Amino acid sequence: MKTSTTIAAAAALLALGACSQGHPAGNATNATTAAAAVAAAAPPGEPVVPGPIGKTEAPAGAYTLDPAHSTVVFRLSHLGFSKYTGGFAKLQGQLQFDPAHPEGMEVTATIDAKSLTQPSPPPGFHDTITGKDWLDAAKFPQITFRSTKVQVTGPNTAQVTGDFTLHGVTKPEVLDVTFNGGYPANAFDGARVGFSGKTTIRRSDFGMGYGVPAPGTNMGVGDHIDVTLETEWTNGKPTGPAPAAPPKG
Repeated sequence: MKTSTTIAAAAALLALGACSQGHPAGNATNATTAAAAVAAAAPPGEPVVPGPIGKTEAPAGAYTLDPAHSTVVFRLSHLGFSKYTGGFAKLQGQLQFDPAHPEGMEVTATIDAKSLTQPSPPPGFHDTITGKDWLDAAKFPQITFRSTKVQVTGPNTAQVTGDFTLHGVTKPEVLDVTFNGGYPANAFDGARVGFSGKTTIRRSDFGMGYGVPAPGTNMGVGDHIDVTLETEWTNGKPTGPAPAAPPKG
């Protein structure tokens, strides 16, 4: 269970926002065909709106992470029997979004290390994982990621490299990011964009080697932490008042 430490890795994932991509005009036909194929393969009840992959009408500019629609989840081996899963509840992030020049985008993200979430933790377990043997959240209260490079890998994908700080140690990490789309500001909401991301880190690289299994065994908590992230970002500037509610009765 001490695997929760890996959760810290999740913080880096927030950086995924830095990966939004523009779609080359010459591939518009292929992109539309691919999107239509995705729509056709969608399960019943899951509508998909066809459109060029990587294209968006969301404007360039500064965006803020929407914590109500963003999650960071970590998984790591527990004795080789299962992947222990947890996350963090308090996330913050800033994104400089530019769909026309995705390689120039920048993202920063911060996770509150004390906001660790765990499935049905036994009494005292949360304190153990946020304590000195693991996250040591009292001494290192923040997990952070600051992008340093965005490398476009496809019409709506990129690898985002950045400085990831966990447990007081800073190392470069790479996130595989997918741009899911966006829309411009409307009467209800500001412009909004969404990203998914994933990476794998080694907790021992960040000074958290407690419980790592001996070579050739699974007896312990895994060193490799798989981190996945779903994020939405908004500029929070609606275009006008929301429509009036329909009259009652």
